[in-house]
Amino acid sequence: MNNNKENSKGKIATVRQYLRKNGTSILIGLALIVILVSPDAKSWALRQLMNTGFFNAKIETNNLKTDRLSTVAFDFVDSEGNIRNTVSLRGKVVFINFWASWCPPCRAEFPSIEKLYGKFKDHPDIFFLMINEDNDMAIAHRYLQKEKYTVPLYQTKGKVPSEIYTGVLPTTVVLDKGGTVRYHHTGFANYGSEKFMKQINELIME
Repeated sequence: MNNNKENSKGKIATVRQYLRKNGTSILIGLALIVILVSPDAKSWALRQLMNTGFFNAKIETNNLKTDRLSTVAFDFVDSEGNIRNTVSLRGKVVFINFWASWCPPCRAEFPSIEKLYGKFKDHPDIFFLMINEDNDMAIAHRYLQKEKYTVPLYQTKGKVPSEIYTGVLPTTVVLDKGGTVRYHHTGFANYGSEKFMKQINELIME
């Protein structure tokens, strides 16, 4: 009987010793598993990276073949079911974002887009074209409502030119008032920085 107690105490001591030595590694491993499995955890981790400032969006000059991209256009469907074309938005700066509710990088950057939208939503010379890529639009609507996001929701109609979108989520494009691509980025980024907002305002003023 005493031997069994001693064996149990020995096993407990061994486990405690193992946890003391490897506790940090175990916690990191569990955190990585959660991040790999949970979209919310993934988006939270990516959002922490965005807070470093390394992922701030920036509209560069002379880094795009604007002559080739100025004629790129595609159809989209608005909330009332009307089919429109991006050509109809000429005269406005157009912020285009392709996203899906199941996409962790999309979720990570969404607060910054909401911040940008909150800054310019009432300006008549900018249009936010948030293109949802969920198979079911109801899922996208539920996600926006749950997170209290107010950005408008659209879907594409027909094929989008590969110069604009190749299927990588998220993809963000900014068109100037003439319909020329001034910014094109695949992957997540921070669109809520003061510098990016200033650049958007400069495009509006052109």
